Amino acid sequence: TKERPFKCTKCRSTFVRRDLLLRHDRTVHAKDGGAPLPPGEGKKRAAPKTSPTHHQSAPFDPTEQDDADKQDQTEDMGEVEAAAMLSGLQQRALENQDSDANGDSDMSAISPHGPAMLDPAAFGPGAMSLPQMPWESLVAHQGADMSSGLTSGSMQAPEAPMAFPDHDLTQPHHGPLPPMMDPSVSQADAMSGINGALSFSGMDTPGALSPFPSMMGPVSPVDYRRSPGPIQPLSVAKAPQVLAEEQCTRILENIKRCDSEVALLETFRLPSRQVLNHYLSTYFDLFHHHLPFLHQASFNPIEVAAPLLLSVLAIGALYTFEQDQAYMLHIGSKVLVNQFLQKKDNFSSRKCPLWTMQSTLLNSIFASWSGDPKGLEWACSIKSLLANMVAGNAYELKLRSEAREGAQPSHEEWIEDEGCRRSYFAVYVFFGMLTLTYNHTPAIGFNELETLELPSSESLWTLDDEEAWRESMTASNVITLRDAHDKLFQGETARYSAFGTRVMINALFLEVWYHKRTSDALQDVVTEYKLRMALENWEKSLELCEPETVVVKLSAPHQGHPLIFNAVAMSRNAKARLLVDLKSIQEALRYHDAFEVAAAMTNARNSVSRSAEMIKVINECYECIKVAAVHGIRWVARTSATNWSVEHPLCAVDLIVILSLWLWRVEHDEEPATEEETTMYNRLRGLFEEDSVDTYGTKLSATVARLWGAMIDEVVVWGITKIIGESFKIHAQALSGYEDSLTSPDGDGQRVSPPLDARPLETLEMQAAY
Repeated sequence: TKERPFKCTKCRSTFVRRDLLLRHDRTVHAKDGGAPLPPGEGKKRAAPKTSPTHHQSAPFDPTEQDDADKQDQTEDMGEVEAAAMLSGLQQRALENQDSDANGDSDMSAISPHGPAMLDPAAFGPGAMSLPQMPWESLVAHQGADMSSGLTSGSMQAPEAPMAFPDHDLTQPHHGPLPPMMDPSVSQADAMSGINGALSFSGMDTPGALSPFPSMMGPVSPVDYRRSPGPIQPLSVAKAPQVLAEEQCTRILENIKRCDSEVALLETFRLPSRQVLNHYLSTYFDLFHHHLPFLHQASFNPIEVAAPLLLSVLAIGALYTFEQDQAYMLHIGSKVLVNQFLQKKDNFSSRKCPLWTMQSTLLNSIFASWSGDPKGLEWACSIKSLLANMVAGNAYELKLRSEAREGAQPSHEEWIEDEGCRRSYFAVYVFFGMLTLTYNHTPAIGFNELETLELPSSESLWTLDDEEAWRESMTASNVITLRDAHDKLFQGETARYSAFGTRVMINALFLEVWYHKRTSDALQDVVTEYKLRMALENWEKSLELCEPETVVVKLSAPHQGHPLIFNAVAMSRNAKARLLVDLKSIQEALRYHDAFEVAAAMTNARNSVSRSAEMIKVINECYECIKVAAVHGIRWVARTSATNWSVEHPLCAVDLIVILSLWLWRVEHDEEPATEEETTMYNRLRGLFEEDSVDTYGTKLSATVARLWGAMIDEVVVWGITKIIGESFKIHAQALSGYEDSLTSPDGDGQRVSPPLDARPLETLEMQAAY
């Protein structure tokens, strides 16, 4: 029809389809950041209507696209010149996307525009990704300004229980994984793991490990093996619950009392008691164990501060894939915290109660891993505020301790002090994850927390009997952060709790990060040696980890407490960073564009060498991917969203990038593979069945990147994993695409690959985890 309804707001170009406009924005206006287009620009599209929140991404038609591009040439020649500057990665990814849309590829079409990748409709019902957060509404302080970000309704408890949206988890995924397990196993059976994980009866999933009902403690949190000591029964902490409807009314009154500006009156609806209990269960059974800074035994939903309760419920709603409810609760918590801090009498780091720090921490976690760069920018903008809260509260804790003049605190006083220390360390760990993921400078230094005692064991933390608590305190090992740090650097092992283990590896990781950022890092071999020794001693100290009687119901691949699972993942990352620094990838992740992240991944080829030292790093990468492979990639893909925390896939980004690039070099370098490299290559290939590797042309480098990307973005709780998953899948396409240019000089079309061991591989038998 020659009609070109889609107009660029940054130049005078017009287009016949919205996807061409998006491509134009990505290519021509990349230098100015590719700012999102105003809402409504794409609504003129002549296509079936979808929901107001989501839209369906249409696959490219190469023929139609070529015709449209020819028309664009006559109108704006500058666009052609800019498009010619596209990186080889983006061109390859777009070509593969077109071929996937018209061929038999098993990968869903990938939108070339960053925000569109989070559209759940583009990935099928099985890929429950987060829609875009309405961050523009988060800074508003009036009810009218909040209406776009919150669900409509009055601020009252609903009379009838709120129904959950129907998420059909048994529908085929648009981008299925290669055949890794018995094809007779249905996806409905596979998804039973998630359905079981979200049931009210328990959080254990198929293939669950210890603790068994008949098992006695204490046990090591590393692998739940019996530890020396008097025999004690094991216990599993129960999530707090709202017991009666009148308690919902009291919660609502608490929210109204905090809402002094009446900003939530017309935009907030308190979920029903059943839904509240469901959110509390998912938070304390799925998220809390990865960062246990709240005192679960004394957490009373009726008495706790309303902003803290809403922030807890928001994360609980994420784990039930209730995104709209999660956003409403998250924004409500932020509004209430802002109202509290806006009062001059309250805006003091020393006077701020502990719940303000805890609420802000949970809201920052929610925003940082939401999958939207605006959420990350908001979280970064309040890092200094959160750090000041820690400093002021820690100063008050110091004054309270000094006022006791050496006397032991009571049980109640110790619970309060321990809750403060755990909150400080939780912020410290969160800042460490921001550094690991986005290369952000930490807002809290080691010296600010060095005099604090490391967190106690979960058993001691949850004791409610004062006499039993005093006995356990006498037997427990109290050690400060500084003392534990010095022991590790002096070549000694140290004894601390599971949470203490997580704090210590965070401290060592940050020291590695600071070391790599110094100007003389390459020449400072002494510091690097000390860091390697400290990491080795940290690993040896796992055997001394304080035993527990309060345990977590486990699901494969966990073998111990989730804190240990996450700490080991971070230790692998720290070891890899001593040799390979991929800060360009971390900086690209800040802006949540999968194409830019994939480009940074592929451009990091020169950072990965082939050497004896690199083999040690590749061994850490092997251990990382083995965690998923030996339990079944398909099963892990469908359960890791709830079994793992977001920390594990974030720690694995560098490792999988290094692994894929090293494999690519071994497969394509003219230099033949050494015996050690061949052995490692065959070990890695042995993790996967032959038919799954053959799916990608027998090139293991592309297989590893594609499998990992498809695994972590199949079921999504945290939006950042969707971005990472898409990046790895584009990276896999790029690795495959480079083979086209790697023909022999005489043009015979034979690819150059180093000779590898031709002996048959002993593949690991994939465990049927269903």
